[in-house]
Amino acid sequence: MQLTYLVLLGAAIAGSYIFANKNNLGKVAQQAAIWGMIFVGTIAAIGLWNDISRDIAPRQAVSGTDIVLPRAPDGHYYITLDINDVPVDFVVDTGATQVVLTQQDAQNVGLDPDNLRYLGIARTANGEVRTASVVLDQVSVGPYTDARLRATVNGGEMDQSLLGMTYLGLYDSISITDGELILSR
Repeated sequence: MQLTYLVLLGAAIAGSYIFANKNNLGKVAQQAAIWGMIFVGTIAAIGLWNDISRDIAPRQAVSGTDIVLPRAPDGHYYITLDINDVPVDFVVDTGATQVVLTQQDAQNVGLDPDNLRYLGIARTANGEVRTASVVLDQVSVGPYTDARLRATVNGGEMDQSLLGMTYLGLYDSISITDGELILSR
């Protein structure tokens, strides 16, 4: 019913515009063609948005035995690790000692944040927070898989999980070259 109404309304508006400009039908056709191209261009941009966003904000890549992370527009480096076969996004944080999961990411990988024992304390830029020690069964990125990796779950609010030095220390080399962080084993 609403579609019928919109079609009739559109036809009435288009008809009145054409009638009002019957002496300039060439110009009306030109304007209709321009609006048609704008409409098609918008639909194409929406359909290709995932491809466009990948080109604008490139993601991690595997080059041989290297994991290559491009610097994001905000100046940080981000990586996606598969934890227990679930992709989890991390910000690389050399100032963090451990791998720190948000409560949501912990839940996504099969941990129950409500039943963890928050016995640890972490001192962060936002003050002290309670933490719970956990062991992640399997952590994978590119050609590398690590088993039984120790991590913590943050008991407070956190925007994104942090990839700290306990994981980064598994690599033989960490370098930053031309805006890319390169992890090598």
